Amino acid sequence: MVRPNLDIDTLRTFVLGFELGSFARAADRVGRSQSAVSAQLRKLEEQVGQPLVIKSGRGLALTGAGERLLSYARRILDLNDEAVNCLRRSELAGRVRLGLPQHFAEAWLPEVLGRFARVNSKAMVEIVVEKVHALVEKTRQGELDLSLAWGASVDAPHRTLIAEVPTVWIGRQNWRLGLADHGEPVPLVAFGSPCSFRDPAISALDQAGLPWRIAVSSPSLSGLWAAASAGLGITMRTRIGLPPGLVALDPVETGLPALPSVSLTLVRAESE
Repeated sequence: MVRPNLDIDTLRTFVLGFELGSFARAADRVGRSQSAVSAQLRKLEEQVGQPLVIKSGRGLALTGAGERLLSYARRILDLNDEAVNCLRRSELAGRVRLGLPQHFAEAWLPEVLGRFARVNSKAMVEIVVEKVHALVEKTRQGELDLSLAWGASVDAPHRTLIAEVPTVWIGRQNWRLGLADHGEPVPLVAFGSPCSFRDPAISALDQAGLPWRIAVSSPSLSGLWAAASAGLGITMRTRIGLPPGLVALDPVETGLPALPSVSLTLVRAESE
């Protein structure tokens, strides 16, 4: 039996589509038309012999086969990129000081740094994990070389928009607005203000006419996850690093308002 060879570019577009929350955004990122990306997806489904995505509201959701392929695709791409980087290795040396929000530090920092270290053994990376406003200020002052920041209103002279990432309400599987007594405010688990997730979420609740209260305020992401897992309230984040036991809540089922996307920006200390 001759097995088909999965195309690396097609797998990359497939993964990117779900990381960005839209195949239209993925098409923009890879410099292809939406019709070309749709053709890639159809070809991938033909190769594996199963549908990979289904319609879900106005967007797309993964089928069971799609979820399995997404996991394999990420591993294939990681190995491909590591092999290429290793064989094209330059004598990269020196130090870079990188600032990261807690989302990324907890979700993929160990894996990415490990892969980078294997390919660039002479380079040293220093990581600072803090809230966005502190990271941006340290980058502006030259204490960091690069930082990732949430929010479109980042005040920094050298910045590049990377992506618009969907945000969602997050809570326990059985959380429903109707479970609370009538008139009870929505219990929120959040960072202190200003926050690129908290402030738009509160604005969405106000516009929907839903009362709310801050049930838990924590300076750490792990604190938010713990409070939401305990059922003390719901929080508002991206799907990045979502821990077991918590799910993205469907606004239609829960009675919550839809949330806007959040900008992800790369901030640099210097223009080059």
